[in-house]
Amino acid sequence: MILVTGASGFLGQHLVRALAAQGKQVRALYNRHAPDGELKSLPGISWEKYDLLDIFEVSKAMEGITHLYHCAAIISFDPAKRGEMIHFNVESTANLVNEALERGIEKMVYVSSIAALGRPEDVKGEITENEEWEESKYNSGYGLSKYLAEMEVWRGMGEGLDAAILNPGTILGEASSWNDGSATIMKIVYRQFPFYTPGCTCWVDVTDVMKAAIMLMDSDVCEERFIISAGNYTFKDIFTMMAAALDRRPPSIKAGAFLTGLTWRFYRLRQLITGKRSVISRESSEIASRYSRYDNSKFLSFFPSFTYTPINNTIGNMSTAFLNWVHKKH
Repeated sequence: MILVTGASGFLGQHLVRALAAQGKQVRALYNRHAPDGELKSLPGISWEKYDLLDIFEVSKAMEGITHLYHCAAIISFDPAKRGEMIHFNVESTANLVNEALERGIEKMVYVSSIAALGRPEDVKGEITENEEWEESKYNSGYGLSKYLAEMEVWRGMGEGLDAAILNPGTILGEASSWNDGSATIMKIVYRQFPFYTPGCTCWVDVTDVMKAAIMLMDSDVCEERFIISAGNYTFKDIFTMMAAALDRRPPSIKAGAFLTGLTWRFYRLRQLITGKRSVISRESSEIASRYSRYDNSKFLSFFPSFTYTPINNTIGNMSTAFLNWVHKKH
């Protein structure tokens, strides 16, 4: 049996659908967000609620498991959530690794992030999987949490666990909620927010991450990590493609350090006053202003038949789903 953590999340939903279509038997774990709609009735999928910080619940969840996809994580750039996020992302991974070792499972695939590669102050060329973590003011709390979680997986591999790691770029795709994660970018563009940040990063379709995870699991490849990316694009590139797909006005004003500083401070003050969570924080502003490029060639060298979905196609599909959601609301 296959175990998928974070199964009701953005990536997890796509993964369990694909595994169900292959006729696999899956124990799909969730915690805060219960599955709804057709997810609940997928054939071969057993939905169960577990706390991954509870070692006894983790032990029960791992009963009869041969393969483990660990997708569960807290993603936040809110300084108030930093401690909780680091604790959950690291300790949940440690608990799963320990139980996987105890039970001698066949293989684990851990979904990490490019953030775990770090953001060194002096970047020369494209970032690869060979980067060593450096303390830097550009690293996020999320990146630190995923780096430390990766260390738990590497520890497990050192103790005999067959495992491999994926480091996806910013994941785009049709979402069940347009109020969380990268899906919020489309809402911002739809509202014709006039500013763009000068940063650059790599981007990837959620279905490509899902396919890469399954391909990696079904292979003999272990003790490796892979950047999963369809390409490097500036935030202006992404905003402009989204605006064209949504038939909206693209952002045209570059937000430099002064303006982004004012913006995140304003949203932080609003959050403190109203309690309304903001997607714009100091960390998210700094990330969106940082120019980083990533080399995606390693995964393709291991799996030459793999092809990425062009990002403009991903955005086109996203925009169709988003506009349907907007029309249903009104």
